[in-house]
Amino acid sequence: MRNSVRADRVLVNYTVTCVGYLFLLLIGATPATDVLKPLLMPRLAVALSASAHPVRLPRLLLGALLASCAGDTFLLFGGAWFLVGMGGFAAAHVCYVAFFVRRGALRDRRRLLRTAAPYAVLWVLLITLLWPDLASGLRIPLAGYSLLLTGTAVSSACAGRRTGLGGALFLLSDSLIASGLAHWPQLPVADVWVMATYLLGQYLLASGATADPPIGGVGPTVEGEVGGSVVLSSG
Repeated sequence: MRNSVRADRVLVNYTVTCVGYLFLLLIGATPATDVLKPLLMPRLAVALSASAHPVRLPRLLLGALLASCAGDTFLLFGGAWFLVGMGGFAAAHVCYVAFFVRRGALRDRRRLLRTAAPYAVLWVLLITLLWPDLASGLRIPLAGYSLLLTGTAVSSACAGRRTGLGGALFLLSDSLIASGLAHWPQLPVADVWVMATYLLGQYLLASGATADPPIGGVGPTVEGEVGGSVVLSSG
């Protein structure tokens, strides 16, 4: 009971942090959002740790969140640092794909094909449409990164509905960013939409990954991963 209350409190704190960040983004409080943004994914890692008993996170999942934190941080600097930030998120997607594959996401071949086919079509369509409007130096990196992002969307969808929705929202968030890089017309308060879908997507991916059992009984569980778990403290 005590662990449950503690977990709920930490999760509420994370949610309040995200809502506060989005509000600051909406009103254009740039210095505050720049300070808060790199703290969001570590805060999610702490929240997930508090919800587990014992308090553990698989290393691949923790790696995805910390790599995302690095991506969030480097993107703040703009310019040439944008590609460095993209590299951070690419590492996050490698971690997510590896995590879901280890837990049996590719076990059902029919489900994999049914899931991968529409995402493959979407990837080809997006890259084809974006390509002429992207700066030449962004075309190849964005194509490669978006392929990894699509891999997360596919593997997470094969792993479960909750994680699948998280992967789809992550894809939507980065597609909105890509449309901005291509100088396409943007939604009102586009930054808010980008971050709202990103934060919800990350939460669904990470929380679904820790809540759902391995598919078909393969792979380590969150609680039972020996030698591959990381203990965190919420302080």
